[in-house]
Parts: sequence; structure tokens; C-alpha cells
Amino acid sequence: MYPLLLAFFSIISQSFSGSFSKNREAVTLQDTNRIHVPIGGNSWIQDGETEKINEAGLSGWTSTKSVIQTYVRLGKTGKINLSLKASSETGKIRITLAGTSREMELNGIEKIYYLGSWDINQTGYLKLTVQGISKTGKEFGKLAEWILEGTEMDEKTSFVKDNSDNFFYWGRRGPSVHLNYPIPANENIEWFYNEVTVPEKQDVIGSYFMANGFGEGYFGMQVNSATERRILFSIWSPFQTDDPKSIPEDKQIVMLKKGNDVYTGEFGNEGSGGQSYLKYNWKAGNTYKFLLQGKPSGDSTTNYSAYFFAPEIAEWKLIASFKRPKTQTYLKKLHSFLENFIPETGDQTRKVYFGNQWIRNSSGKWTELNQAKFSADATARKGYRMDYAGGKEKNYFYLKNCGFFDEFTKIGDSFIRESNTKKPEIDFEKLP
Repeated sequence: MYPLLLAFFSIISQSFSGSFSKNREAVTLQDTNRIHVPIGGNSWIQDGETEKINEAGLSGWTSTKSVIQTYVRLGKTGKINLSLKASSETGKIRITLAGTSREMELNGIEKIYYLGSWDINQTGYLKLTVQGISKTGKEFGKLAEWILEGTEMDEKTSFVKDNSDNFFYWGRRGPSVHLNYPIPANENIEWFYNEVTVPEKQDVIGSYFMANGFGEGYFGMQVNSATERRILFSIWSPFQTDDPKSIPEDKQIVMLKKGNDVYTGEFGNEGSGGQSYLKYNWKAGNTYKFLLQGKPSGDSTTNYSAYFFAPEIAEWKLIASFKRPKTQTYLKKLHSFLENFIPETGDQTRKVYFGNQWIRNSSGKWTELNQAKFSADATARKGYRMDYAGGKEKNYFYLKNCGFFDEFTKIGDSFIRESNTKKPEIDFEKLP
């Protein structure tokens, strides 16, 4: 028995020496929990030059200006022990956590570097940063994951745990949030009207402020780059695929007409169908109006038309009209949403207001929508990201996401705003 027992302890010793560096301080592990936070799904680079975040973590780390930031949300305060798994060159780096910075020498060995203990005095999102100071080789090395130990690490600790189902990508994009508007039952809803205001400095690149969502598509405005913004209107094909080229001819979306300077084509990746957009330099702080029509055409198809009103132009502008095959329906499942579609900006907060929502049925009756129910995507529901919110401010509904703010809204919460009672003034006969 003695040789077997000795061999057992030898294996255990090798396991720990392979996981933790020899310069590690003594830690009583039986009273703590441990989490492994992948760099690849929870980090961003500030002032980066050649650095990249990928599935394996950080690579191409050459610049002393680059700051790598990783976020973890804690539900408890206390003392944590911190380690960093790295494949390093020789040099020196600076670690900052909870307002305290420490410097560490890299010895050119691939291992887990123990960084000491930190006192965490508040719950919510914790930012871990690392920055290069000096190096002897071409790069500082590669970073794989942070390791946090302490009683604070429990079921309320929030971060993207692994890349299953491509969640490093979805997690870095951040949680998408939605407002779902209850509509009267047994009514043929033909028109959906909404107003959208993006506050100043909340128009972050990668944002889609979707105003008029419905069962078969969506209509809203985007920030596509530092120099380009779009008004986007898309219809999903009834054929389920992410590849628009695979859609059979009898299930393809047909473009009926489009406005001046509007691009129309196909889209894929998150379902497929017909897409249209107008490049338009909309401005944060201004209020824009969105009007959507959905009406069965009587031949097993439904026609959808989208109109956009900008205060700078002061008239309704047609984006596009599409015919959807194999479909006979008026507008249903009305909603708005806010999403970020660029992972590199998933660490920046954005917010949007929606107000004065109305619907008009096929008989011409207007009904105000002053109730909304909050929901969020799988990134939020899995607890990987908790920086999501929605609610009512003044006489508007709002949505907010990304940026690692601490407060969040319970999924399923409902809100009621004050009734406006002033229906939209639209001359439908003069719509383009």
C-alpha cells in the first residue's frame, strides 16, 4: 500500500506544480472557490497596435501603450487570490485590480504566475488590466486566462465561461435587449409607428437601435463605422438558412420598390432574406420616426413597406417594399431591440429611448402602445453578461447594454408609460 500511496501523492503534487508556479504564496484552498476566466471571451484592448483577442486569448502583444482589460462580475466582497496563465517572453508587466497596481517579472516560461491577494470592497463588475512595461524579446508573450480564488467566487460570479456555441464571439458582442409590445387580440394590425432618440455620446459604433420589429423582420438605425450610419430594413425568408444563396426561388424575398439612394440585396449569417438600407448621417439627440406596414396581398404572400422620417428632411422617405412568399399575415410580435454587432466595442455602453408607439388596424383605427415587457438574449439569460437594462424614464421606454455597468433589469419585467393620446398625423395617401 505504501508505494501506491506515495505514487498517488506524487501525481497530486505534479498536478499542482503544473498548474501553479513555484513562487506562489501559501493559500488555504479548502475554504475557497476557484474560477478560470478566459481572456478570449472576456477581454478588450485599449490603444492596441498589433495585439489581437482570439479564441486562445491575447496574441501579438508588442506595445507598451496597449492595455488589456478583462471583466468579471462578483456578487460578494472579500479577499481574492489572483493568478495569470501566460506563455511569456522575459520582461516586466503591470497588473492593476481594484485601484491597486503591481509589477511582475516574466521569466520566459509558460506557466501560471501567481500575483498575490487583493481586497475587493464592492460587488459588481471587476476590471483586471495588464500593461507591458519592458521586454527583451519581440513580444511580451501570450495571455490565456485569469484565475481567481476566494469565497467571492460563487454561482453569482458572471463571465463568459467557455467558447461552447461560439460564446466568446457572442459574449464580446454583449447582451442584446428587447422591448416586447402587447397588442390587441383579434385585430388586423396593418401599421406600426415608433419614435427613436439616441442620447448624445450613446451612438457607439456597432450599435443597432431597432425601432420596428415584427414576426418576419426588423427596421431601425445603425452606427456602422466612424463615417457611416444606416437606416436598415430587412425581411427574413420563410426558408430557414444562414446562406441566402441556398434559398429556393419560390421562397425568396422579392423587392417591390425602393426609395432613392437605397441599397437592396440579400443578407445571411443570422437567418437569411431580403435587406435594404439607406446611408444616412442621423444624429444623436434628434428624434426619428419609423413607420411600418404589413398587409396580406391575397395570393399567399404578404407585402411589407418601411418609411423613415428625419427632422432634418421633414418628410416621409420610403426605404423599401418587399413581398414575402408563403405568408399571409398582418403585423404581429411587435418589438424593439438594442444590440451591438461589433465584438470590439462590446465594452462600451450605449442607450436608446423609444416613445409614442402606435398601431393602426386595417379599418383605420389607431391604438396607442404604452406597455412593454423586457427580455434579453442567451448571453444575458446564461448569466455570461449582466450589463443589460431596460425600463421607463419620463414618458419613454429605454434600453441599455454593454460597458459593464453594475445594475441590471430582471428579464420579464413589464413597464407602463403615460398615455400620449395624440395619434400620429400621417397622410397615408401621400406616402411615397
